[in-house]
Amino acid sequence: MAVKEGELLWTPRPDFAQSSQVALFMDWLRRERGLDFPGHASLWEWSVDRIEDFWAALWDYFGIESSTPHSCVLEERVMPGAVWFPGARVNFARHMLHKGQRGRPAIHHRSEIRPPATLHWEDLRDQVATLAEAMRRMGIRPGDRVVSTLPNTPEAVIALLATTAIGAIWSACSPDFGARSILDRFQQIEPRLLFAVDGYRFGGKDFDRTGELARLVEGLPSLEHVVFLPDLNPAAPRPTPSSRFWSEVMGERPVRHEDFRYEDVEFSHPLWILYSSGTTGLPKAMTHGHGGMTLETCKVMAFHANQSPDSCLFFYTTTGWMMFNFMVMALSQGGSIVLYDGNPLAPQPERLWQIAAEHRVTMFGASPTFVQMMIKAGVRPAQKYDLSALESVLLGGSPATPETFEWFYREVKQDLWVTSQSGGTDVCSAFVGAAPTLPVHAGEIQTRLLGVDAHALDDEGLPLEDCVGELVIRKPMPSMPLYFWGDKDNLRYLDSYFDAYPGQWRHGDFFKVNRRGGCYIYGRSDATLNRAGVRIGTAEIYRIADTVEGVQDCLVVNLDLPDGKFFMPMFVLPKPGFALDAAMESRITQALRSQGSPRHVPDKYFPIGAIPYTLTGKKLEVPVRRILLGAAPDKVASRDAMMNPDSLQYFVEFSRELPRYMRKAP
Repeated sequence: MAVKEGELLWTPRPDFAQSSQVALFMDWLRRERGLDFPGHASLWEWSVDRIEDFWAALWDYFGIESSTPHSCVLEERVMPGAVWFPGARVNFARHMLHKGQRGRPAIHHRSEIRPPATLHWEDLRDQVATLAEAMRRMGIRPGDRVVSTLPNTPEAVIALLATTAIGAIWSACSPDFGARSILDRFQQIEPRLLFAVDGYRFGGKDFDRTGELARLVEGLPSLEHVVFLPDLNPAAPRPTPSSRFWSEVMGERPVRHEDFRYEDVEFSHPLWILYSSGTTGLPKAMTHGHGGMTLETCKVMAFHANQSPDSCLFFYTTTGWMMFNFMVMALSQGGSIVLYDGNPLAPQPERLWQIAAEHRVTMFGASPTFVQMMIKAGVRPAQKYDLSALESVLLGGSPATPETFEWFYREVKQDLWVTSQSGGTDVCSAFVGAAPTLPVHAGEIQTRLLGVDAHALDDEGLPLEDCVGELVIRKPMPSMPLYFWGDKDNLRYLDSYFDAYPGQWRHGDFFKVNRRGGCYIYGRSDATLNRAGVRIGTAEIYRIADTVEGVQDCLVVNLDLPDGKFFMPMFVLPKPGFALDAAMESRITQALRSQGSPRHVPDKYFPIGAIPYTLTGKKLEVPVRRILLGAAPDKVASRDAMMNPDSLQYFVEFSRELPRYMRKAP
């Protein structure tokens, strides 16, 4: 029989729960603070009721190093503008590198281009120190922006840690992004140094990016240095006369980690810049701080991912997704990570399971979409691979169904901690997720994370229990963005999170907490497109599509379907004299693929006679999405606030035809 939502699937063994990192923390609280919590629920309540005490306890428990003392934990409980640990001076990279033991692996790397390789902890630390000192000699100083288009390789990890070790600010896009999409991000922050690659291989096919790199260098006048990694073609020439090869920089003057000096910076000093999807205008340049991410890293990796020096984490990602940063954060607990640069289904669909078995992965990252691919390909990992080291599965990217959970217990392992979480780029972490001391129920996220005062609220701001509402965070967290880079007067920041519930963070997800504390995410409540965990902004798509010959206007939405599937239609209004024919569809597809990425391409195109707009000129994406999911037009949009109210009728009629297209969704 099919598993039902909420059905109990797994209970932690007593020895597993009692030896977990969060259980050890509770023992410490009992000894050092005189605080005795009977279970995870009471620990969570304390962590959000007494947030100053909770974060102070984390500071002491993890031994956060600061060259100067802090005057208090939190100046005032306000959002935005919370000031955490004023006076402290810390460095994120130091805490990512200090636990790993000599002689033990830090990074396993697999690629379609290179042979398998392992980088040990002493080598990782020395290479970070070497690159960091080379960057100092280039004149890179604290606060300078350093950007990257490197793929998911050890060099990207080394560059991130070296950048942050000297107080510079890291930002990255994956090499499959087109130059226009990258420039939309990097031009905002005016970088001085670029780490770049010549190309990548995916599914056995080579993708040369030297042309894109030339356009990128030309479009970034602030650039003073380019460090070039010829990964695809070792004989690739320098992209500019002044560029330096990665091997040159690393071989010029090796530095031992023991001789390296980290740059201690203020707790709120910018660490890295991640990007929103660009739903309205340019992507928002979310800027996180050294101290906040250091504390959040220690918390989420130890207490919620249960990482330790014996752990090995593998999550398939690209460098353009926050999960790459998350992988780097896993190093903080002294274990190892696995990086894979290539097609996850090539040369065979069980490729990632093969890698997991070979490196004795303890936590395997997956998405519901990935599970559907496994089912379609008939992959049964337990029958082919030794997964005896595997303890847990980290589900992310989209809401996980009960069937997704059940597949792991049926086809991978019965004694398995299957975890689902949700949060995202905004905090480079999760709001809701895993706890190793709690049972697993089908389709359910185990708990709200410690220190995260998350609730489902109705339109009036009242909390809901066991009912769907807006996901709202009611108290500040140190991992919240400091600001959006270049956001004058904080206007976009305020509009993004604090427009609906003043003083409280509205995240933009539909959310429910049941009576036992389990959590459910029901997709985005705003217009962001979420394709297999990668958030894409509609404005980013429109900027490209609007330049295509014959396109007058368009509207795109993404619909989450059962079993982790999705369907993303684009509705196109052709210019007079043009029709949405195969040639126009091909032009749009080619533009989106080359200037954006393959994920920017819709699943199907539909001609339309009018695009619905508000009186202020905004496309009604969210109302259209809700109509296609079954809502009545009068419930989702005010006709008085629309330029063309009759335009919604098309979508009402289209919704009746939608099921036949959804059945064919990827």
